[in-house]
Amino acid sequence: MKQKSFKYRFYPTSEQETLLERTMGCARLVYNRALYARTEAWYERKERVGYVETSAMLTQWKKQEDLQFLNEVSCVPLQQGLRHLQSAFTNFFAGRAKYPNFKKKHHGGNAEFTKSAFRWKDGQVFLAKCSLALAIRWSKPLPKGAQPSTITVKISSSGRWTVSLLVDIEIETLPESPNQIGIDFGITSLVTLSNGQKIANPKGFAAKRRKLRKAHKALSRKQKISKNWHKARLKVAKVDREISDARNDFIHNLTTRLVRENQTIAVEDLSVKNLVKNKKLALSIRDASWGELVRQLKYKCDWYGRSFVKIDRWFPSSKRCGHCGHIVDKLPLNIREWDCPNCGTHQAIEMSMPLTIFWPQGLRLQSVERNKT
Repeated sequence: MKQKSFKYRFYPTSEQETLLERTMGCARLVYNRALYARTEAWYERKERVGYVETSAMLTQWKKQEDLQFLNEVSCVPLQQGLRHLQSAFTNFFAGRAKYPNFKKKHHGGNAEFTKSAFRWKDGQVFLAKCSLALAIRWSKPLPKGAQPSTITVKISSSGRWTVSLLVDIEIETLPESPNQIGIDFGITSLVTLSNGQKIANPKGFAAKRRKLRKAHKALSRKQKISKNWHKARLKVAKVDREISDARNDFIHNLTTRLVRENQTIAVEDLSVKNLVKNKKLALSIRDASWGELVRQLKYKCDWYGRSFVKIDRWFPSSKRCGHCGHIVDKLPLNIREWDCPNCGTHQAIEMSMPLTIFWPQGLRLQSVERNKT
């Protein structure tokens, strides 16, 4: 049994839109207040404040005269916001993320409803304090018999409403495939496969860069927080959404195809955080979304019974012979061709470096070429 999220667009009524915006505003307020309280407690008094303490603070905030509006919305999204803040601090202390930031109104908002705060009836969603069901556009059906355990409502900075339904389902594994593939990431070619196939980088940001620059230029000329400024901000957000949608659609299609066709998938363990420090390539690397591509490959392999392997970033691919596996001691950057002293095979590096992947069991994938970045 695995958890899978199904995301849909929906079109709220004016009453639902008002209620949801108020709920998201309250959730954002509680999150920011709790974050401030935890930060202040540590820096001023060296006290650690956790979820239990912030939950008690929320109870006291609801009793304050100037915060009575917190009682007018469902309490579940407020509590879920505190839980998400606790998770953010857990990830920060574990070194997996940066220190939590305050939420901003113009970045959109979201509200998470657990089973006690929504009703699922005849394929329709009724949220707490809403008398009407959400007008969801069911672009794909939910699995038969699936019951949502959590529902998250979100509005993007461009004003698009979406709802995500988290369900527990059994995902059927794909039939075993005899194919295995090694993947190398690049900029000109987004991925180069060990069978010699190259898939071009769509460069979604470059395609919309001129349009985005024009929208940002118009925004910079508006008086901040004015009506025209809000209109210009929406135009910028819509261009950003177009870029993001195109990128996500391409990566989803690519990763799904690779997982369906291959039983074993091996990728490089790249340190994208360090690679983007190169100012000349940072924009292109971020646009390529290597991290998102690897993330999707990993969870899809887990879903469908495929093997996913990460090759160590210090793997000596250039110094290893692709025929016998012999590793030379030194290989300066000015040497682009060399002959293996063990088997005599000629290795031509030229503008790229051959990456041959060896498995501990002795199984070897074909050679992969790393694109020059």
